[in-house]
Amino acid sequence: MDPEPKKPEDSPSNSANSHTPVQPPSPFPDEVLEKVLSFIDSHKDRSSVSLVRKDWYNAERWTRSKLFIGNCYSVSPEIVARRFPRIKSITLKGKPRFSDFNMLPRDWGANVHSWLVMFAKVYPFLEELRLKRMTVTDESLELLAKSFSGFKSLSLSSCDGFTDIGLKAIASHCRNLTELDIQDSVTEDVGGGWLSCFPENFASLEVLNFASLNSEVSFDDLERLVSRCKSLRVLKVNESITLDQLQRLLVHAPQLLELGTGSFLQELTPRQYEDIESAFSNCKNLQILSGLWEANSLYLPVLYGACAGLTFLNLSDAPLQSGEFAKLLAHCPNLRRLWVVDTVEDKGLEAVGSSCPLLEELRVFPADPYDRHHRDGVTELGFLAVSRGCRNLHYVLYFCRRMTNAAVVTIVQNCPDFTHFRLCIMTPGQPDYLTNDPMDEAFAAVVKTCTKLKRLSVSGLLTDLTFEFIGKYAKNLETLSVAFAGNSDWGMQCVLEGCPKLRKLEIRDSPFGNAALLSGLKKYEMMRSLWMSDCNVTMKGCRLLAREMPRLNVEVIMDEESDESQADKVYVYRSVAGPRRDAPPFVLTL
Repeated sequence: MDPEPKKPEDSPSNSANSHTPVQPPSPFPDEVLEKVLSFIDSHKDRSSVSLVRKDWYNAERWTRSKLFIGNCYSVSPEIVARRFPRIKSITLKGKPRFSDFNMLPRDWGANVHSWLVMFAKVYPFLEELRLKRMTVTDESLELLAKSFSGFKSLSLSSCDGFTDIGLKAIASHCRNLTELDIQDSVTEDVGGGWLSCFPENFASLEVLNFASLNSEVSFDDLERLVSRCKSLRVLKVNESITLDQLQRLLVHAPQLLELGTGSFLQELTPRQYEDIESAFSNCKNLQILSGLWEANSLYLPVLYGACAGLTFLNLSDAPLQSGEFAKLLAHCPNLRRLWVVDTVEDKGLEAVGSSCPLLEELRVFPADPYDRHHRDGVTELGFLAVSRGCRNLHYVLYFCRRMTNAAVVTIVQNCPDFTHFRLCIMTPGQPDYLTNDPMDEAFAAVVKTCTKLKRLSVSGLLTDLTFEFIGKYAKNLETLSVAFAGNSDWGMQCVLEGCPKLRKLEIRDSPFGNAALLSGLKKYEMMRSLWMSDCNVTMKGCRLLAREMPRLNVEVIMDEESDESQADKVYVYRSVAGPRRDAPPFVLTL
């Protein structure tokens, strides 16, 4: 849910003397309209439907059971509770994405507790809660566990603040739980004892993911839980689980659709090797495989029997070498999604191009993102090889050491249907390494050729010309991420004036200043958020923006070393709730 224009009954100007025209009677009875709207699942479509007329708005609010809130500060719990009386499923996002790169202090905000207090009052029938980049304390998890008797699904993605105390409360009290998904969360003091808190007769789990928890777990408790849950379809364990333990789990759950393995660093006897190989071969329905921490090339062949049906292979935790990687790929002809580490090098990506003709998504992560001078990794040659063999490719995240304009031009000609193109040349401001030219031609080709493009991340040496092309051609662009790029304010002005569907703009370490910031006055209320850090924005510019656009929240995150006149980190977002009430002292709300 994003903030929407006020409806007639919400507006303080709507009174007996209002000149609002009277709407003709609806051609549909309320029961029919509500029945029709109940079939619309997309939150975007529902938001559009609610704007048609007052009776559609009312029908939509009574029939909505799922709620998506892309920014927890764009609206308040009270406003949500007044508008939607029958919510059963909520997705709530908190901190801006740059918090993933440690650019926000951990106590910045986005605490879920006030939301849960309101949900406990108005949604006692809540069944599903999906949180991303939120602070979730043990107190919050205990409140959640004890407030919703029919609660079924909890997902914590990139969250922080909880320990095993909170997880024990969930395991002890949520008797109908079908999903517990803890993904990429920052946790402290989370022991493995929470697994023993599930009741002995508990058997409803369908999804269990604790891959991001660092501590050891009680394998006996885990094995008993997995053996009871006959409908388990997703199991992702952490690296404390050994290969022989994994084999025992697979014997209990051959029906899995998704598996996140534990560590592959173990000495196996011939009998153990045969047992784990047999267990994987019996997983006939497996579609997604991840994990493989510290993968030992000697034991990768145990996976081969389960690879034929894989559509998603996530090796982002397994820095494989090109040879062993190519052998594994030869058994995965049906891959649609592939995540790898750049240790596979260009030779490994050549294997992707020859072995994975159905591939739609590729993500290549750096083994060491801070080593910008390391000579290994992937280059334009690997990307070219993938584009030649994988013509269905439409999503790419590619961390590389070097790139050329000509390569990117060829890549988008081979794969013109990109919707997500995220290229990260790891040395900031690096030009085309062959011609020494800026990378403007490359990104001009991307936005000209890929007319379906929704998300773009740019890198390398870029002038304002790149942003002129983005504004001119990227008419479906929704998210743009910029780092170490541009010459002047004019570049950002081109983007804000030319991209009609832009919703999120993220900029860091670029020479954009007040003129660029203020050029978005007409755009920001239609966007979800703007992030600018280490640019040339001043406090004066931020205050002017806040004064001109009172419906926006303009926040400046102050550092101890900050110049009082400079705005080092600026976060701008639209909100119908006004300035947030929990801003810490280092967040100045203008």
